[in-house]
Amino acid sequence: MRIAYVVNQLFFFYFVLILLRILLSWIPNLDWYSQPLKTLNLLTEGFLSIFRKIIPPMGGLDFSPILAIIVLQVLQRIIVGSLVAAGL
Repeated sequence: MRIAYVVNQLFFFYFVLILLRILLSWIPNLDWYSQPLKTLNLLTEGFLSIFRKIIPPMGGLDFSPILAIIVLQVLQRIIVGSLVAAGL
């Protein structure tokens, strides 16, 4: 199996995790300290917190995941493209 394919799938999986977190945040009264939400929070919070420093939540809306997804997609194209170009 090619390394570029595996890395591409990892990026996609992380994208899905962020998207899932965004969708679940719209559901009130979720207990983010119970499993599996706790694990989802642990996996995504570190990355999302970087972008919350750039775009803080405004009026109860958190736009930082949009920027996080854009950056994740750009990184995916750069890294996977480089691996494909290298023949990996």
